[in-house]
Amino acid sequence: MIAITDTIAIDESEIEEVFIRSAGPGGQNVNKVSSAVQLRFDIRHSPSLPDYVKRKAEVLAGSRLTKDGVIVIQAMRFRTQEQNRGDAIERLVELLQKASERQAYRVKTKPTKAAKRRRLESKTKRGAVKKLRSGKIGTD
Repeated sequence: MIAITDTIAIDESEIEEVFIRSAGPGGQNVNKVSSAVQLRFDIRHSPSLPDYVKRKAEVLAGSRLTKDGVIVIQAMRFRTQEQNRGDAIERLVELLQKASERQAYRVKTKPTKAAKRRRLESKTKRGAVKKLRSGKIGTD
């Protein structure tokens, strides 16, 4: 089981990994060894995730999401298969953690009467200062 949050975890059997040749660092080794990882996670059919997480993760995945609802993550940052595998899983967990965060709803509030009064007084003061600056001195 891969822990996402305290209450959410996904089973490793839900993740499909394919090892491909990497374009990253590795010198001559790049042409011989399949060290890059292509991780696939079918988010729409995952029994481990609540619906709100699935919906938000699909939005966050962006271009990494296929039409079938599969998140594809490619990792080729490192030279070894194991490091790239860990990197891909870490990125999937990060995405799902971000998707599981619920946004706090904003509670509408009204300004108090005292706040309204202070605002109007400061506007009146500012208007008086500007009126004094206008340069029109009383003509008799």
